[in-house]
Amino acid sequence: MRLTTFTCVLRTCLAILLGLVVSTSSHAYSYAAAGKEPVIDGREAIMQALADNDFVAAKVAVDGLHEEFTYLLNEHQVDLLTPMNQALADKDAAKVEAVMDHAVIEEIVRRLDGAEKNLGDYQVAKVLVVKSKLFLDLIMPKLDESSRKQATEAIQGVLNAIGNPGVFGVGQAPADPAVFKQQRELLTDAINSLK
Repeated sequence: MRLTTFTCVLRTCLAILLGLVVSTSSHAYSYAAAGKEPVIDGREAIMQALADNDFVAAKVAVDGLHEEFTYLLNEHQVDLLTPMNQALADKDAAKVEAVMDHAVIEEIVRRLDGAEKNLGDYQVAKVLVVKSKLFLDLIMPKLDESSRKQATEAIQGVLNAIGNPGVFGVGQAPADPAVFKQQRELLTDAINSLK
């Protein structure tokens, strides 16, 4: 009788724990996957328009980024609207692309700023670092080999520096703000040549 009761209690506990693990995992995935990235989508539309030599379509795509560019101006004092509008007026595809590269870099910096401010919340920090990696992948082919290597190592260093909550405490590692800052600076140095 005792063994049967113990088995029932054990099964119930395991079911609850399994439910918590599945719930946490699905929440983490949905949080990380949620939401579009207007700068990524806008950049794709702009690059397609430039490939078609269609500056009207490029302007429409840029207009769709007005809110993001305004945010960067107001919150980070980075004016991308002025050079972008000039590049479009001049029909200078290389300059339009360069401004978009700069926008991507600013999005990486913005996500890493957010991650650094949220090092106490592993899930938020991780999502922000992963999103910064999405942006980094867009410009990685434009970096020289040395900068590409540095950026790759630094983004991994930033990810490691946010720590790890572990599973039921196993594998737990605290965030390391000093290492985060160091790796972030290495990453920024590697990509700043594209500004």
